[in-house]
Amino acid sequence: MRNACWVAPRAVRRAGAGSLFVTALLAAPMVSAQDAIQWLTRVSNAARTLNYTGTIVDQYGGRIETSRIVHLNDNGQEWEKLTSLDGPSREVVRNSGEVRCYFPDEKVVRVEARTLRNVFPSLSPEQIRNLSQYYDYRRVSGERIAGHAAEIVAFEPKDGLRYGHKFWADAGTGLLLKASLISEKGEMVEQMAFTDVAVNAKIDREMVKPSWAQLPPDWQVKQTSSGEFKSDATGWSVGKLPPGFTKISEGYRKWKGKPEPVAQLVFSDGLTEVSVFIEPVSPKSPTRAQLQQGGLNYYSIRNDDHLVTALGKVPSATVRQIAQSVARR
Repeated sequence: MRNACWVAPRAVRRAGAGSLFVTALLAAPMVSAQDAIQWLTRVSNAARTLNYTGTIVDQYGGRIETSRIVHLNDNGQEWEKLTSLDGPSREVVRNSGEVRCYFPDEKVVRVEARTLRNVFPSLSPEQIRNLSQYYDYRRVSGERIAGHAAEIVAFEPKDGLRYGHKFWADAGTGLLLKASLISEKGEMVEQMAFTDVAVNAKIDREMVKPSWAQLPPDWQVKQTSSGEFKSDATGWSVGKLPPGFTKISEGYRKWKGKPEPVAQLVFSDGLTEVSVFIEPVSPKSPTRAQLQQGGLNYYSIRNDDHLVTALGKVPSATVRQIAQSVARR
């Protein structure tokens, strides 16, 4: 649910979630790879096609964030409005073409092009094979989430190079009600959950419009960019890619403020992605840097006259291994 415009308010950590997750997995029956993929596809389609509204709690990086979401599918066009319920006032309005982030306290609205949703779970045959080779799938006993009976599937990694995933979906509609990311140590590092939700709700376009239909004259409009991407050979490769990860894109991205395009390679194991960026070293470039926020890990290292950065929702050892093995072809 988070994006570049969304700032988390306050810190909360819940202990014991990892051990409960592991205990549940040990008792849960295995399911076939095909059943797991069909389940994920149903969940993904529900998130795009259903109309729903509810309250969402996000936990990540020791923080907690509560927001209200309204989602409308109008003849195949998606509209979504996310409103902060704690911390500074914030509102994010998305449609098929752009994202607008409103910060009334600062009198600023940031506008950026709408990026594509994560391709998960639209998986290639190779990725499906990878999932069955590197994850075990288990169906956990059903629970109630936000008053709805939920079907639960857990993806347990077979190695320490990726995180575990646990998904709760509405049994009737397939809408994702809760999702947890489990570290290689069995700890919950990131979680999203509805506390209340109305599925197939009656929603019209007015409900997904911004609260500021006409901006006051003293507001600023700032255009931001996730960077224009052009597919092309970069001349770079990763020598020690974790098993199961395959390259899904390669090219150059133009960033505002960067004098030259930045090379980017993206790899996926079907459930998660890792991006690798390679750019010329600048005077401000660190020799080495490592950062973690929730399930997102980031590692940068100098490679001769270039800075290599790997980031993704995988363990820190994985992004470090990838970044340190980047080399010219």
